[in-house]
Amino acid sequence: MADRQLVFEDFKDKVGDVFAVGDEGWPSIPLTLTEAELLTNRLPPDVRPPFSLIFLAKDPRVLPQRLYRLEHDGMGTLSIFLVPVGKDASGVRYQAVFN
Repeated sequence: MADRQLVFEDFKDKVGDVFAVGDEGWPSIPLTLTEAELLTNRLPPDVRPPFSLIFLAKDPRVLPQRLYRLEHDGMGTLSIFLVPVGKDASGVRYQAVFN
């Protein structure tokens, strides 16, 4: 999966799936994909339409925005830039935007 560009279709049927974000030196944190949204589809056919992903972590720690390695049972290992966008009683939300 890492050898090609990720597209909205890779994620649209993964809402509800768990992705594990991990790094050396700390245990992985499960992130649930709660939203996958296509941002526009009015582009030439050879241009990837931008899309957004929202993940929810029940872990109360807020990870800083940066590139993370995510693991998914069906997709394998992915590198995705995550930005924390909110924290409430349900957990911490992270967004990834693909332009």
